[in-house]
Amino acid sequence: DHSSKKDNLAVTAVALQDHILHDLQIRNLSVAGHPKTKVQKKENKSKSLKRDAKAVIDTGLKKTPEDYKVEEDPEKEYVLDPAPPPLTLAQKLGLYAPPPPPLSPAEWERVKQRSVLHGDSAQPCPICKEDFKLHPQVLLSCSHVFHRVCLQAFEKFTNKKTCPLCRRNQYQTRVIHDGARLFRAKCAARIQACWRGYIVRKWYQSLRKAIPPTDAKLRKKFFEEKFLEISHRILCSYDTNIEELFAEIDHCLTINQSILQHLDEKCGHELTDEDWEKIQVQAAHREISECSICLTPLWLHGDSRHPRATVLLSCAHLFHHTCLLALEQFSLGDSFPLHTCPLCRACYQKKILEC
Repeated sequence: DHSSKKDNLAVTAVALQDHILHDLQIRNLSVAGHPKTKVQKKENKSKSLKRDAKAVIDTGLKKTPEDYKVEEDPEKEYVLDPAPPPLTLAQKLGLYAPPPPPLSPAEWERVKQRSVLHGDSAQPCPICKEDFKLHPQVLLSCSHVFHRVCLQAFEKFTNKKTCPLCRRNQYQTRVIHDGARLFRAKCAARIQACWRGYIVRKWYQSLRKAIPPTDAKLRKKFFEEKFLEISHRILCSYDTNIEELFAEIDHCLTINQSILQHLDEKCGHELTDEDWEKIQVQAAHREISECSICLTPLWLHGDSRHPRATVLLSCAHLFHHTCLLALEQFSLGDSFPLHTCPLCRACYQKKILEC
């Protein structure tokens, strides 16, 4: 009995040592060796195809369904884990629990629903702290999500198959595309937002050009811009002939010169005493007795200190001198010799008459 106990103890120790050695070795990792085997298989397959390549002649006969290859869905989800490893001696003796069996599609669906509920795909990768975007993404059987490359680097660095978050051993992995779908939806939303913003800004600019603002300064600026735009449009649409324009300017200048010359001839020369006598006789024949501006008698004196003098115009009309001066000051647009008579509207020269 004592020897059998020693033998059992030795077998148990060997079994535990073998299990620990197998557990420390990196084997059957979910991501580390899988792409290499796929690449090797593809290379071998391409080499064999090149070796067995033959010319094919199209005879026009109907092709079998096997000839039509169905393209695989790029967003198809699949499990990365190979077949479960064989049981070690310690697991066969019951010293360690055997690895869990592969999850069924229903169990994977429950794991994915738990991950979606937590919003793991919408958050950055827990290893590299970057968004998933369109990079390959893996879901673990513990419902945690990582970049496929990040998980591969973590497994190579730790030499263990443990979850970086919950430290679960011998997890199973599955390729998913939730992060890529969310990223495409986000990009589509950004594109739509940019396009709608462009449409709204364009509509608002056209609205600002059509409707004047309520603010006084902005309203003034709006109408100034409108006036400049209309004037520029008129100038652009008007065909100007320079020679005709200069000819019209010369014609206007000659007319103005003739008018000014006529005014100079009429009002420019000074009247002589004989002319003033004739004008005074003409005014006496008219028998003017009151000022047409203030409607008071012409020869009525006011205050003895300030007598109201009478002025005779070259057109033979009589006014009070003070009334005529007030009228001349009131007529701001006129200047001598362009003052006109209040009655006949003729340019005049004036002479103050002695009482």
